[in-house]
Amino acid sequence: MYNTIIMPVDVFEMALSDKAVRHAEFLAQQEGIIHLLHVLPGSASLTMSRFAADLRRFEEHLYHEAETRLKTMVDHFSIDPSRIKTHVLMGNVRDVVNDLAEELKADVVVIGSRNPSIATHLLGSNASSVIRHAHVPVLVVR
Repeated sequence: MYNTIIMPVDVFEMALSDKAVRHAEFLAQQEGIIHLLHVLPGSASLTMSRFAADLRRFEEHLYHEAETRLKTMVDHFSIDPSRIKTHVLMGNVRDVVNDLAEELKADVVVIGSRNPSIATHLLGSNASSVIRHAHVPVLVVR
């Protein structure tokens, strides 16, 4: 059915992702590959050189923590772990998801989302931003 599925997750807010896991598994069926993706915010706007070393250490810590949490998330799936790939990338969620989808020639993006609140209606959310700019189908799971 779907060979390449991208599933953006926030490893620091796993409740959103837990609901989407079963949907991604269903779409993967027998042979599909699920690409779990966590996006760390880029720090290019922080140009204070005297804090650069501390910032780099903090980013490295976040990167390793995200990798560790993604690897433990693989256990939440009932499909063969060899069919689940993990990615930790930096940047804007919308852009990183769409760039990875293009690079991997993804068939679909599966993303968890919370129910809309006044904050998400006024400010937008990662899920809505991904949907507006995606070039592949997006399944939003609430």
